[in-house]
Amino acid sequence: MKKETEEAKPGFVDTAAAFIVDKRNGFFLAFIGFAIFCVFSTGWVQVNDDLTSYLPAETETRQGLTIMDEEFVTFGSAEVMVDNLTIQQAEKISDELTKIQGVKSVEFDESKDHFNNASALFSVTFDGESDDEISIQAMNEIKAMLVDEDVYIVSEVGSSQSDEIASEMNVVMIIAVVIIIAVLLFTSHTYMEIPVLLITFAAAAILNMGTNFIFGEISFVSNSIAVVLQLALALDYAIILCHRYTEERTTKPAREAVITALSKAIPEISGSCLTTISGLIAMMFMQFKIGYDMGLVLIKAILFSILCVFTLMPGLLMLFSPWIDKTHHRSFVPKISAWGKLTVKTRKIVPPIFVFLLVGAFIFSNRCPYVYGYSTLTTAKQNESQIAADKIEANFGSTNMMALLVPSGDYKTEAKLLAKLEAKEHVQSVMGLANIEAMDGYVLTDTLSPRQFAELTDLDIEIARLLYGAYAADQKTYGQIVSGIDNYSVPLIDMFMFLYDQKEAGYVSLAADLDEELEDIHNQLTDAQVQLLGEHYSRILIYLDLPEESPETFAFLQEIHQCAREFYDSENLYLVGNSTNDFDLSASFSNDNILISILSAVFVIIVLLFTFKSAGLPILLILVIQGSIWMNFSFPYLSKTNLFFMSYLVVSSIQMGANIDYAIVITNRYTSLKKEMPIADAMVEALNQAFPTIVTSGMMLASAGTLIGQLSSDPAISSIGTCLGRGTILSILLVMGVLPQILMLGDMIIEKTAFTLKKPSRLQTQTGSIKMNGHVRGYVSGMIDADFKGTLQGTISAAIEAGKIETASEVIDDEKA
Repeated sequence: MKKETEEAKPGFVDTAAAFIVDKRNGFFLAFIGFAIFCVFSTGWVQVNDDLTSYLPAETETRQGLTIMDEEFVTFGSAEVMVDNLTIQQAEKISDELTKIQGVKSVEFDESKDHFNNASALFSVTFDGESDDEISIQAMNEIKAMLVDEDVYIVSEVGSSQSDEIASEMNVVMIIAVVIIIAVLLFTSHTYMEIPVLLITFAAAAILNMGTNFIFGEISFVSNSIAVVLQLALALDYAIILCHRYTEERTTKPAREAVITALSKAIPEISGSCLTTISGLIAMMFMQFKIGYDMGLVLIKAILFSILCVFTLMPGLLMLFSPWIDKTHHRSFVPKISAWGKLTVKTRKIVPPIFVFLLVGAFIFSNRCPYVYGYSTLTTAKQNESQIAADKIEANFGSTNMMALLVPSGDYKTEAKLLAKLEAKEHVQSVMGLANIEAMDGYVLTDTLSPRQFAELTDLDIEIARLLYGAYAADQKTYGQIVSGIDNYSVPLIDMFMFLYDQKEAGYVSLAADLDEELEDIHNQLTDAQVQLLGEHYSRILIYLDLPEESPETFAFLQEIHQCAREFYDSENLYLVGNSTNDFDLSASFSNDNILISILSAVFVIIVLLFTFKSAGLPILLILVIQGSIWMNFSFPYLSKTNLFFMSYLVVSSIQMGANIDYAIVITNRYTSLKKEMPIADAMVEALNQAFPTIVTSGMMLASAGTLIGQLSSDPAISSIGTCLGRGTILSILLVMGVLPQILMLGDMIIEKTAFTLKKPSRLQTQTGSIKMNGHVRGYVSGMIDADFKGTLQGTISAAIEAGKIETASEVIDDEKA
């Protein structure tokens, strides 16, 4: 005989949950081993401090920087300002700086460019590049020598931006953890769930940091803020499981409570994280590849957080269950019924106001004063380098330098270009091989005959002729020897270098004083060559009196290009500098802006369509969060504050992907409750139930963002933190204060646009004793539309939308069988 009811077989999720709980010791060992590995592997992670390396490969700046890396040497340099001293003291310091090993030269004179307001500015050039040991050692000696002076130094030598930011983020992390613990104490159900949450997060953070080496290198932005954002974005997944466990523990033993809680939490958490990940995926489509870098690191962080919540946390709940049971406390989160009733009463007032604000926010956000470099940005916290830069600029002004790369080999054409550039209105000075003076009024690229070279160097004319003849043979220009070597002219730099090579080879002997002079000239020429002459390109340094970033500066870049195109093919010209970098970023921003906005909205809408099975509801939710984004980026316009462009691209993606969860929480509660009660009461209760989750997650993300904004000295990172903190607060306010009214007013739209996949209904007519189990819609001596389980005496004519219907006689026959 069959049973009337059979126990449902456990599904895959239930089986997996039971396996995870029962094999928890194995998972503990695996996580401990993996964590130990990741502690060591964090040292393998390469951090890239250079944002320009993430420019699209086709941009002029990126191509020019690549050429400069391959063909030129850029010696390390430093601007050293010493305050409160006399000109005599400054000259003495200049002499002492010159004597330091590793210092190539020190530029200083009595002009206002180097001595002003009792402050001396020393322009120091080192023997190596900025990351060479000889330059770093020399910088350390400079600091030691000036330790008792009022000194300000700006230099890339011996300065690691990533290390400095990492130190700042450690402070942010400590304060964030303290704030989050305080929030959890306020919103938790039991005190001992907090250690479970923190251990789970710590494991996820270690695993994420320790596996970043798989990307080869990551940006300093991703490296610095990933841990804090991981904490803020993903900790609520652990909170969901914790709350589920607390609910199940009231009626079940610990093991069954954890299994049931995990099986229920897996779909809920997976759905929640999809919106966050979709926003991050959208960010990866940026042309500026910093978005791809951050997206990869943060998506991996979210996935590791989910892994730890699903596989490590259940075992921790079992381990801590005795203490969790003993440390229950009353809820400190107040009921907000009064607020809920107010939203119901204002449902016809708030939406029109919101639409008005939405239009204004859209207009203002599109006028946001975006900038693409650091020169006009300020941060709440300043590091030593920023303070020094401000001091030096206040006393001596700032210099905007850029490099123009032109095809090498034609010194005469280069000289014409230099002369034309130097005549431009905004050009302070220009330096290239063709205008560097060698001696006696000759520049390095001037061509000299044997007699002119002999007079310049005091060489015997016959020796000079022999030298020119040897040079012609070396260059295989034999016609010059035949036609007469006296008419042969060679660039001064080439002849000096050839003479030095011949002397070193023992073919030429020089007087002691001339030999010493040639040695000095050779050193200077070598430095000039490695800096200004490459295998295929020559580098021309241009100093402008224009700011790094302004419409006038960007227009003048085109003027430089136009000037260079008069002498060279445009395909072989590259202009590189902070200004060109900013210009390239501004060009890619408009496309990135549109792309990110569309993709993040589309990805989130797709997730919401499958979540709510309604076409209208996702639009209403997106409208609220998009409104918070527009409002967020109206603030810089209204406060007349410049905003780093990357902040919008990154924060808008995170805000759309993460803050939409707050709207989903309220919507889920509301759509469930309105089936059981009037919509007004359903909304009041939905807000009461959703408030603890929203206030917990929102306060964590808002506090993390605000801390980053206030405690980071890097303008890009600080700007991202400030915008994220402000945006999260705005999202919470709109979700709690505007979304409820929109949901109630849009209830008809939601119902009309709902779609579900249903099995074909089966209209059945039965009379007598009828056993029903499922959803029935039809007439039972009156209309019925309900979930029904039991036996009915009478007549039924109804469509069976779910479950089954059978007469009592059929049931008896089945039992006999």
